[in-house]
Amino acid sequence: MVDVLGTVSNAREAKKFIETNTIDLLFLDIEMPNGSGFDLLESLGDNINFKIIFITAYHEYALKAFKFSAVDYLLKPINIEDLQAAVHKVQPGTDFESKEKISTLIENISRKGEAMEKIALPSMEGLQFVNLEEIVYCESQDNYTQFFLTDGRRIMVSKTIKHFEELLDPDSFFRVHRSNIINLKYIDKYVKGEGGYVVMKQGERIPVSRRRKEAFLQLFHYQ
Repeated sequence: MVDVLGTVSNAREAKKFIETNTIDLLFLDIEMPNGSGFDLLESLGDNINFKIIFITAYHEYALKAFKFSAVDYLLKPINIEDLQAAVHKVQPGTDFESKEKISTLIENISRKGEAMEKIALPSMEGLQFVNLEEIVYCESQDNYTQFFLTDGRRIMVSKTIKHFEELLDPDSFFRVHRSNIINLKYIDKYVKGEGGYVVMKQGERIPVSRRRKEAFLQLFHYQ
């Protein structure tokens, strides 16, 4: 059951409506008259005690920014099945949007084609905001992925490694094996073998599969 409390056509009206009503969920268009959806959120400051589903017609790069920041979004034109699925995921009164989640989205989306710097990882404890340069490698754990960070932390995330293979910048990260994605920045050496393995700067040995060996070595112009 969904009760529509109201609709507004611009950021100024939206701010006034939010300040005078109690809402559980806001469908927020990015492009609006009198300020963008992001302008509206910045004007609300810490007074965001509701879930947000963004409405966007943005291109592929911007959609990655939404995924990196772990925010829900709907693409224009919106179909009824996607709308129903989005509403179904929302539990009223829970999982409010954190200020850090929104600031991460704004930061990532404003980079305009440059590599993104931060990712929100949904763990058992909540969202962990991690700079990409802190990631040494990822390891598949069935339908989960474990992240190994430079400071020794490990973060288990309830998404498959395939999800992160598609998300992470291929200029910085490479899937060397069905179970592992590595940050190329932290490779210390490659040891030959059937597929061989890489030794990371922290000492970890990560196998390179035969199937991925050629593509991996081509990254370093090595035959």
